[in-house]
Amino acid sequence: MTGWRAGIAATCLAIAIWQGVIWATGVARFILPPPTLVAQTIWDSRALLAEHALITMSEVLIGFVLGGVLGFISAIGLVASPTARALVRPILVFSQSIPVFALAPILTLWLGFGLGSKIAMALIIIYFPVTSSFFDALMRTNRDWIGLAQVMGAHPARIMWHIRVPAALPGFASGLRLAAVYAPIGAIIGEWVGASKGLGYLMLLANGRAKTDLMFAALIVLAILTVLMHAGVNRLCERFFDRPDEP
Repeated sequence: MTGWRAGIAATCLAIAIWQGVIWATGVARFILPPPTLVAQTIWDSRALLAEHALITMSEVLIGFVLGGVLGFISAIGLVASPTARALVRPILVFSQSIPVFALAPILTLWLGFGLGSKIAMALIIIYFPVTSSFFDALMRTNRDWIGLAQVMGAHPARIMWHIRVPAALPGFASGLRLAAVYAPIGAIIGEWVGASKGLGYLMLLANGRAKTDLMFAALIVLAILTVLMHAGVNRLCERFFDRPDEP
């Protein structure tokens, strides 16, 4: 079964289970709305959902690009400098021990309620997996290739850019794929803490007004956008980064 067919089958199964739970339990519509009601809400509120989705995806995409670029540069710097590895890597690991929810209010206080704090949240979530995946791939470069280049008198910078980086691009691609799934989390958390637009803000607004169908609609739109983003990133990675493990 191809990927898109498997996705459609999984979606149909999830909807069937969702509807089955409603039929079996008789749960109230304001607690768990039926799929048909959510679908109708998505259609009726398509302009509202599109407006807020555009804001959220702008935050996610900007954070994704910045996180990817910074992760790429940081991984190369860590590999090139033993001092940086000794000093910076523990800080990176320690930063991951801090819950993202705890950072959101601080970033909102520092950067305000606009796009800046949401982009920063997305960047923080994206940065570590990209840096870690690319760094590990760079460190696993075939030692025979590096040794041969050193014997031939290659400068360390040339070894980095002509041997290590090309060989480690699949690892960089793995980090980007992972980041594509995690990126919306940061933006949504930032919107929950403080925002006036975005799908996260719309979820809170709908929840406060007991419009559960609209809350589910926003959640499903977010899930669809995340899947599409992951598919797009995956396609780009397959075209540009997934190369044979050779310089």
